Amino acid sequence: MSALAQPVAVTPAAELPRHFLDLSDFDRATLRRILDLAVTLKRGGGPRAPLAGRTLALLFEKPSTRTRVSFEVAMRQLGGHVTVLTDRDMQLGRGETIADTARVLSRYVDCIMLRTDRVRKLNELAANATVPVINGLTEASHPCQLMADIMTFEEHRGPIAGQTLAWLGDGNNVARSWVHAAVRFGFSLRLASPESCQIPPEMLEWAAREGGDVTFTRDPAEAAHGARAVITDCFVSMSDDPGRNSHAALAPYRVTPRLMQLAAPDALFMHCLPAHRGEEVEADVIDGPWSVVFDEAENRLHAQKGILLWAMGDAPS
Repeated sequence: MSALAQPVAVTPAAELPRHFLDLSDFDRATLRRILDLAVTLKRGGGPRAPLAGRTLALLFEKPSTRTRVSFEVAMRQLGGHVTVLTDRDMQLGRGETIADTARVLSRYVDCIMLRTDRVRKLNELAANATVPVINGLTEASHPCQLMADIMTFEEHRGPIAGQTLAWLGDGNNVARSWVHAAVRFGFSLRLASPESCQIPPEMLEWAAREGGDVTFTRDPAEAAHGARAVITDCFVSMSDDPGRNSHAALAPYRVTPRLMQLAAPDALFMHCLPAHRGEEVEADVIDGPWSVVFDEAENRLHAQKGILLWAMGDAPS
């Protein structure tokens, strides 16, 4: 029988890729497993270069400091390689479909991270990719940031389950991921926002259906009272319509020393950065003893190592 006539071996259908799109997609045990990986890696444990020979594509439609550097360093420290693509490098802006981009990149790389302004793009990418896709940020959520935030809280104050935390300000993508986190990790979350930029009602309805303890108020002092952490974000996020959020409406939600004094005696101040001192937070807070914002920034590196190893490595799903 000639070489060309040899029977062709049939490869079994590949396991579905382990996408990391939103915290709401997972149960608590899986998220905890990813965080445990992150903690182990931060402490120097785990296998050496577990992602050697793997390549991560970082796709940026929105600018980034922490997301780009933390993912790039994380992948390299895990032994893998990184290729970075911005709008200038990709054909998406020149008419190529997201589906085609997903199919092509899946032939080249082992994982794709996308930071975009439209969640529909992320979902279409994941639907057509045959490798894991990670949500690096959309207008709807920021799950990688929340994994770093949970890790940071627990480093300083122990298990987050059963605790009470407060979010003050815009009901933006990070706030929505905090709602997902509250439900999945079992803590109470109080949200305080003006009517003009409150969190979508369907988010609160989802939390209630899932058995979460998430409440909403217009009173920032009520939200902060007795909380173990007070959290905020920029009043106007990147690429937001500056006219959407009124600084006058949000000014009462600025995190001040007085608000922090209403919180628990050992309360933390958290912010995903970049911060605007004098707008959403006073300098005495973000630069004071309450603040763990730079620990949060560092833990993006470690939390994302856990996500990358879970998505591409041999970590159990």
